[in-house]
Amino acid sequence: MPSILRITRLAITAGTLALGSTIVSTWACAQQAGSPEALQAATELMAIMSPEMIGQVSQQMTAVIWPQMENSLGSKVDAATMSELREEFERQLVRFTSEATKDAPAIYAKYFTAQELREMTAFYRTTTGAKTLQLVPKVMGEYMTTLLPKMQSFQSDVAAGVQNIMRKHGYGN
Repeated sequence: MPSILRITRLAITAGTLALGSTIVSTWACAQQAGSPEALQAATELMAIMSPEMIGQVSQQMTAVIWPQMENSLGSKVDAATMSELREEFERQLVRFTSEATKDAPAIYAKYFTAQELREMTAFYRTTTGAKTLQLVPKVMGEYMTTLLPKMQSFQSDVAAGVQNIMRKHGYGN
């Protein structure tokens, strides 16, 4: 079991890289809370966006995380157990994703006016908007798959740069 937990944690960490830059950007640019009118408009916007977003994010995270969990279990469990484990994983993932989206309206209300949020809602009700909701998570998921292989090199480059600067300033061997 420890290996399953370790793999799950690693996979979830990798799966959240896609959200990392958005979260850091949001945190770094934090403003005061939006107006009650903007919060209401953001809640209406999320009512349109959330179902598609939850489904897409769940599918993408399952595609990244589940194969790693399945490989770690290998021949340790039978097919019925594996099937039940996947059902439990997917159930927990949908619950997690649904809970996570509850904070979104307040964040949207911080950065957009009520009018802007109503305009976004109107857009997502159009054919192009509906297609955008459906495809942007797929596009971002595909984009993230191009970034993940580059992350190890990036991490190595950053570590080497930090090490060089620390050595230059007398902080290490």
